[in-house]
Amino acid sequence: MRLSGMLLPISALPSNYGIGCFSKEAYEFVDTLKKCGQSLWQILPLGPTGYGDSPYQSFSTFAGNPYFIDLETLVKDGLLGRLECEGADFGTGNTIDYEKMFHTRYRILHMAYQRAVTNGITETDDYHSFVKKNESWLPDYALFMALKDANHGKSWSEWEEGIRNRRPEALEEAGQKYKTDIGFYEFVQYEFFRQWDALKKYANEQGIQIIGDIPIYVAFDSADTWSDTKQFQLDEDNFPPAVAGVPPDGFSPTGQLWGNPLYRWEKHRETGYQWWITRLWYCFELYDVVRIDHFRGFDEYFSIPYGSETAAPGHWEKGPGIELFRAVEQALGKREIIAEDLGYMSETVRQLVRDSGFPGMKVLEFAFDSRDTGSASDYLPHNYPVNSVAYTGTHDNETLVSWYQTITAAERALVRDYLCDYATPEAQLYKSMIALIFRSAAATCIIPMQDWLGLNNSARINKPSTIGENWRWRLKKSQLTPKLQKEICSITTRYGRMNWA
Repeated sequence: MRLSGMLLPISALPSNYGIGCFSKEAYEFVDTLKKCGQSLWQILPLGPTGYGDSPYQSFSTFAGNPYFIDLETLVKDGLLGRLECEGADFGTGNTIDYEKMFHTRYRILHMAYQRAVTNGITETDDYHSFVKKNESWLPDYALFMALKDANHGKSWSEWEEGIRNRRPEALEEAGQKYKTDIGFYEFVQYEFFRQWDALKKYANEQGIQIIGDIPIYVAFDSADTWSDTKQFQLDEDNFPPAVAGVPPDGFSPTGQLWGNPLYRWEKHRETGYQWWITRLWYCFELYDVVRIDHFRGFDEYFSIPYGSETAAPGHWEKGPGIELFRAVEQALGKREIIAEDLGYMSETVRQLVRDSGFPGMKVLEFAFDSRDTGSASDYLPHNYPVNSVAYTGTHDNETLVSWYQTITAAERALVRDYLCDYATPEAQLYKSMIALIFRSAAATCIIPMQDWLGLNNSARINKPSTIGENWRWRLKKSQLTPKLQKEICSITTRYGRMNWA
């Protein structure tokens, strides 16, 4: 079955309150996907973000981002007043102002929580059922966030020793002291998942499946690391001797220094990979398909000495390999997973992808770019296997329009030669490139919304290894014109990827 879909983060949706969320605009976007004949909506991780606002550096691998809670729904439920929301400062313009979002959104949500307590919502069977269902992670997360607030946002590694090392008496005391704050964070998660479940159900009813994204690593400053340090490579003082990243390549001369703690794989192996089984089980409660970021890290992972200024001093270490995914399949059965197998590809990585049976990713931009790591031919559309997912680019890439403008003249000539197209004006050439991967053998094609719109890098989602200007772009309602929808529907039908559901 040939399918296609769009990549658009929740944060990038239009909405009235500074950031995309589970509002009516999200439902309207689902309707647009259906009108365009699409079958899939790929999003980015849904977790709460911290410093740098990256969804790949979340405070929890299980919790949801409070920013995505629709305030209009809280108004309808009697937990907020419309004027309270409309009078709040969420920033202006079409980009996300995360500083204002942090201060304003949490203040508004605290008001909603107080009224939820007063109205008895936190004492309902539905609420208690949610807390019970998520007891494996919710109490630790809520306490973690309450303690983080009490410590003025400092990393858990800087907290008081008893709390830092999770001494039972210290945790019990903190649980009593910050009971109200803990309740607030539990309520926020209740609202998040209630709204997300409704949106996902609506999407599924329209024949749209959700592709979720799971980072391979968790953040050091997260409830995951603090609550279960034995799963990670940490010393006796709970500091990482080495951290995650990737080595230098043509796109990043000093590599990428992510800073995440590395897994203690021998510990995971001893438990039958239960931590990963639980994590993936939970992901499939949220999504229909899961894309695992940095899949090559399961074959070999790059270990960078803690304190390094760049990724250059790092070295490769052996990961768990196929053993992990066999354990997952035994526990959960066959699930739909996409392996993000980009970057430097060794034969052992290729073998791991083959052994897993998961579709890998093919990114058109990599086929013509001399900065590639040596596998350019793998990304030429005539070489795409059926069991693959084809992209023009990902959230980490330049938009298709700007990429074409920034590659060399020789590389642009290669693109024209491959397309056998010397006449299409450059401003419209992105459409020919989208059509190119649509007619490939790849079973699935995913196009970032910015590429459908023909936008330049002002709409880029993320530039790896930079902080400050990423994750901010938002779609305007006016950009999803009937003309564009008709064009998308036409190309989708032409190349046999139409969703007839």
